[in-house]
Amino acid sequence: MRWQPITLAAALLGAVGLNHASERPNVVWITSEDNSPYLGCYGDRLAQTPHLDRLAAQGVRYRNAFANAPVCSAARTTLITGMYASSLGAHNHRSSVAIPNRFGLYPEHLRRAGYYCSNNAKTDYNLEGRPRPWDASSNRAHYRDRAPGQPFFAVFNLTTSHESQVAPRPGKTAFRVPPENVPLPPYHPDTAEIRRDWANYYDQMTLMDAQAGGVLAELEQSGLDADTIVFYYSDHGGALPRGKRNIHDSGTRVPLIIRFPEKWRHLAPAGPGQWVDDPVSFVDLPATVMSLCGVGIPSNYQGRPFLGDRTMPPREHVFLFRGRMDERYDTVRAVRDRGFRYVRNYSPHRPWGQHYSYPFEVQPSMRAWHAEFVAGRCNEIQSAYWQPKPSEEFYELAGDPFELRNRIGEPGHAGRIAELRAALRAEILATRDTGFIPEGMFAKLAGSGTVYDYAQSAAYPLDRVLDLADKASDGDPVHLAALGAALDDPHPVIRYWAATGCLILRGKAASEKTKLRALLGDAWADVRVVAAEAIAHLGEPEAAVEALGAVLETGTLHEALAAQNAIDYLWQGGLVTLARAHDLVRASKHGEPGDRIPRHLGSQE
Repeated sequence: MRWQPITLAAALLGAVGLNHASERPNVVWITSEDNSPYLGCYGDRLAQTPHLDRLAAQGVRYRNAFANAPVCSAARTTLITGMYASSLGAHNHRSSVAIPNRFGLYPEHLRRAGYYCSNNAKTDYNLEGRPRPWDASSNRAHYRDRAPGQPFFAVFNLTTSHESQVAPRPGKTAFRVPPENVPLPPYHPDTAEIRRDWANYYDQMTLMDAQAGGVLAELEQSGLDADTIVFYYSDHGGALPRGKRNIHDSGTRVPLIIRFPEKWRHLAPAGPGQWVDDPVSFVDLPATVMSLCGVGIPSNYQGRPFLGDRTMPPREHVFLFRGRMDERYDTVRAVRDRGFRYVRNYSPHRPWGQHYSYPFEVQPSMRAWHAEFVAGRCNEIQSAYWQPKPSEEFYELAGDPFELRNRIGEPGHAGRIAELRAALRAEILATRDTGFIPEGMFAKLAGSGTVYDYAQSAAYPLDRVLDLADKASDGDPVHLAALGAALDDPHPVIRYWAATGCLILRGKAASEKTKLRALLGDAWADVRVVAAEAIAHLGEPEAAVEALGAVLETGTLHEALAAQNAIDYLWQGGLVTLARAHDLVRASKHGEPGDRIPRHLGSQE
């Protein structure tokens, strides 16, 4: 059944006795893209953001607000569903995943309650085959098109600060903040390209602020500001390298400002201009809007409303996740409370800064940083981004805002580390995290259902998977016996993590070479891929190449993508020649490297 935008909405209003919009608040979301709290009202001395600073003076600022994922599609999927994308299998960037039909998207619930819902204009959800949830979704969508007296929920998305806008246009010489005056974060080397990108980014932030000011002015001119609660936030952290795609504050912490008009001031958690320190995240926003608007919160929603009639006690921490970004696989999970972040890297054999095609194409700063690293001109802090990660990270944000000092081994923090480690495990288990399943296995494991339904069943032994993934990512030979036994397990996800553990151990896993060789004929391509990469490091690169080539020729897109990543890293490790790597890629049934396939293969030659 399709909802008619005006006639049915008007009927619903009458049915529930809501004859005027003022009986419930309107809500406007102003969202910007790819920016951390680079705002004057958040203490950034370089920022020139008068409109958002004024909004903050009139409203409340959240000091600890986070996107659950540091990339747009996974973050927006969490928003639109009211559930962690990692629970739904929709955590991989630009994927298309079916979710249960019984799960309504938040605009659908608001519309059924009589709200007119408009989205201007980005969608970018990782969902397959869902009907359009909005009354209107386009660059012309607007609350003014609602029925007379109808309350509205409206999104205005601003793209001016997106990573594609970081690089200055050719010929630009004038910057509001001269490049030489920009203080660089310690992890960025001092190059002209990086300084120009930072300076231009601050200009883009000022332009974005003016656009936000336009949305606010239009609301005031219409006379609707007295009936409208306004949210402003960014879709995830900053656009420059080590911002977007990274689970640290630079990639996940966002500004969040909420203004309550006088009529709805009683719903505010603090007075105008004040701060709120409680941790909140994107999964909480749909439930919070429903609480403010008097709309029932669906039982499948995983968010905790932090405003309105259904306000719940504040969170102790937020749960953060990342999966595939662009064409690169990585599995990272974290929890962040008011003062600390604990991170578990389940792919410690991959660097934080994998060679992603898109930012390398559009950002001179990314290319310049990598060039400095290759040339040996980066210090230890700057080099770390391009090197394999530690298995665990723990940061005390006070005194270390850039999260440079990993305190995981410091005895003085052992108690807090143990608490957050346990909290992360509890989050993964409670949310039935699908991120431990290789993307190439989704369709077969889900069968005629969804990955979410599979993950809710006993067929997904998440406790065992998580135990093994912890051992695998530790990179400690003490776990080799457990990894070796798991190579024979009947469950493909268990075998995958066992082989991954052997890959991480590399030469220290020599005792399992026979079992790994046998897995080159495994029924599951993702198991074959990781076993092949592992056995290449154990002296059998030809056997590895043969197995990977077969996956490229016959595998699905995501199986082939995993194989191409393996081939790329074998080339970088000197185990496969560049010419051979190119031949393998060209033989793939998915054709030349392109969207979501590593396009940079050989670009560093």
